[in-house]
Amino acid sequence: MLLDELRAVVGADHVLTDPEVTAGYVRDWTGRYVGHTPAVVRPADTAEVAAVLRRCHERGVAVTVQGGNTGLVAGGVPLGGELLLSLRRLDRVEPVDVAAGQLTAGAGASLAAVQAAARAAGLSFGVDLGARDSATIGGMAATNAGGLHLLRYGGMREQVLGYEAVLADGRVLRHLDGLLKDNTGYDLGRLLCGSEGTLAVITALRLRLVPLLDAKVVALLAFDDVDTALAAATTLRRDLASVEAIELFFADGLELVTSALHVAKPFPVRHGCFVLVECAARRDPTDELAEVVERLDGLRDAAVASEPGPRAALWRLREGHSEAINTLGAPHKLDVTLPAAQLGPFTRTVGDVIAAQAPRARTWLFGHAADGNIHVNITGLAPDDERADDAVLRYVASLGGSISAEHGIGTAKRAHLHLNRSDAELAVFRAVKAALDPKGVLNPAVLLPPPA
Repeated sequence: MLLDELRAVVGADHVLTDPEVTAGYVRDWTGRYVGHTPAVVRPADTAEVAAVLRRCHERGVAVTVQGGNTGLVAGGVPLGGELLLSLRRLDRVEPVDVAAGQLTAGAGASLAAVQAAARAAGLSFGVDLGARDSATIGGMAATNAGGLHLLRYGGMREQVLGYEAVLADGRVLRHLDGLLKDNTGYDLGRLLCGSEGTLAVITALRLRLVPLLDAKVVALLAFDDVDTALAAATTLRRDLASVEAIELFFADGLELVTSALHVAKPFPVRHGCFVLVECAARRDPTDELAEVVERLDGLRDAAVASEPGPRAALWRLREGHSEAINTLGAPHKLDVTLPAAQLGPFTRTVGDVIAAQAPRARTWLFGHAADGNIHVNITGLAPDDERADDAVLRYVASLGGSISAEHGIGTAKRAHLHLNRSDAELAVFRAVKAALDPKGVLNPAVLLPPPA
């Protein structure tokens, strides 16, 4: 029996079958997607991952791979009843290689743990997310997460200098040297970034670290409308050498955050739109930021903080959006990217697109102004009502945008992948999948739509 063999591999305590115990693994972070599984298997290292996959491959048993279960597109929950492979125990963070400015971490290591290890060595990690305490490095690479500092450092793909991964049949791929120049064939590590567990199971990563910039300043800037706010964001991105993040949100979202999370309002009067900007440097960048802010057209108010506590309070107004929206019920979450020229028009009109399909739904927008990424959140819809989702994604594609900025395709968006990828591209995707996972057992319901 397969489960008995898996117990022999990982230990009986790490093959979970009690539905009350597995419930936390089969429901996604939003609560919208709930699957089921015969067992959650929790290997401790790469050898155990290989042994588990080898046995599943021999029997043609499908496997869903899961990290911290912070995904938002149902890519890590077993909606088809697959065996669930949890990588949380692969959480080793090795000592920082200071000379190289790198570290190696297991796929199950949290982002916070990697950030702490880097900081202890006088360095930093270039990707940051609001879910840093629970998001895992392997999951972040599998979805090519972008996060708050993409403007300055790039996403996960830019941080990966080496990888260890296990193919569906249990063979181990290992290339963890971290050489900055290495033109020895295909870059499989970059291929695995963004593959959402469909090609191989990432078990460890060699990560690039960046300088630790402890002198920081955060400003929350208030504007009347989104066009003025986006014009300011363009100026900030162009003129601030120290800028790390430029975030965008709106009055209704701020009001929800302050009421639902019992957070103080930053300004005594209501403003229509907000830009949150963070700068970081070796020396205090406050004067540099102030000089640029003073030149911004249409600025109505500003709150500035350079100490850690007040900075965190301003960031809470932006990072608290997801938590506050979840208090209204399981939301439909769509992360999309728009061309710069379409970002303003999209934010003004997407609510009407949604209302045409679901008049009683509410739309909440926030995102990363510097890279065109807007998170569209819809509340007041049944979990399985896809009409508004379909309308939004088609609208995004019609404007030349991407239906997935950083969350991935998962199961939620795979029926819409053709909006951004041609038939020829999808055929190549399937050919790569077939070469690395010929039986199709790794995350079979994720990313790739079934052939027509």
